[in-house]
Amino acid sequence: MNVNLLDLKPQNGALEPELQEAFLRVLRSGHFILGPDVDRFERALAEFTGAKHALGVSSGTDAILVALMALGIGPGDEVLCPSFTFFATAGCVARVGATPVFVDSCPVCFNLDLRDAARRITPRTKAILPVHLFGQSAEMDGLLDLAKQHGLRLIEDAAQAMGATYRGRQVGTLGDFGTISFFPTKNLGALGDAGAVLTNDSALFERAKILRMHGMEPKYYHQVVGGNFRLDALQAAMLSVKLPHFNDYTAARRHNAALYTERLSKLPGVRVARGEDCGCVKADAVETEARLILPVAYPHNGHIWNQYTLRVMGAGRRDALRSHLTARGIGSEIYYPLPLHEQACFAHLGYKPEDFPWAHRLAGEVISLPIYPEIPAEQIEQVCSVIAEFVQSRAG
Repeated sequence: MNVNLLDLKPQNGALEPELQEAFLRVLRSGHFILGPDVDRFERALAEFTGAKHALGVSSGTDAILVALMALGIGPGDEVLCPSFTFFATAGCVARVGATPVFVDSCPVCFNLDLRDAARRITPRTKAILPVHLFGQSAEMDGLLDLAKQHGLRLIEDAAQAMGATYRGRQVGTLGDFGTISFFPTKNLGALGDAGAVLTNDSALFERAKILRMHGMEPKYYHQVVGGNFRLDALQAAMLSVKLPHFNDYTAARRHNAALYTERLSKLPGVRVARGEDCGCVKADAVETEARLILPVAYPHNGHIWNQYTLRVMGAGRRDALRSHLTARGIGSEIYYPLPLHEQACFAHLGYKPEDFPWAHRLAGEVISLPIYPEIPAEQIEQVCSVIAEFVQSRAG
């Protein structure tokens, strides 16, 4: 039996009557961009996350772009962001004319390393843009303290982490802005591109709202240059159908993560990651003698497991595991095979691979397994059995 990395059909199929009803309502309304469906979803999202304001936008990437623009980040400015993450984070910094200053990652939770961030602040630094990677919060107390100490803005890239918590508070609500993606593969997925911006600052919200529609306020009068970042009413309607089920989706992902950890941790040479709070982890806290290192959720975090990401130790062994899985019909993915500081489009910044040793190393070790809410338990057992074959074939 083949095991897909992700299958969207069961989740959307279970809601098909409600999704069809929402589609017909929007179709018959003739109101396809912004409007009442977007307003309703924004109110529901703000209530769900605990943010004072939620603004629906066209994608998670555009959410970051709007946040940077609203904060006045531009040419001559520097923004700290992780190198080990998806391209959009640094890409948006570059698009507004600012310079992304890359930061190394924690080898336990994969998030931005606080100590390295502090070392890279200069007089030109204007903001920190941490990513809550794979569904687990970055160490926000330390980041907020760092931002306050240096007078920096803080934008949370929560594209993979809507619903995740840090010490009881939802990510995306702790900084100046939080940005969310509703790309179909996310924990709350639209039926196309969609995103949102969260903030507790009413003035920033109003500025972001104006920027969302070409900087226009009132109609046809433009005080600033904005963009076309509007959310389609249809996507808002689809997301409104799915939002009430989000906690159930999260519970299923957490169950699946626990099942993987229980099964895989019993294998020889497999260890669960260990360390102190993010930013305090030392290299010797990592199980360097392990064959596989399983991901961990810190006790003060509510992990939502957008991905279940292993580290495979030893040169070439990650790719060998992926080939082994593929040969047996099991989907997997590498998030991400090349850190941002090594990407060709950022070569002009002059970084070397060794400038960010953990980002470089993680890119050669990580692999993510199927963990979507509807994956049958027997398929998780199948994945674990195939990984057991791989581990045991390399024992000794």
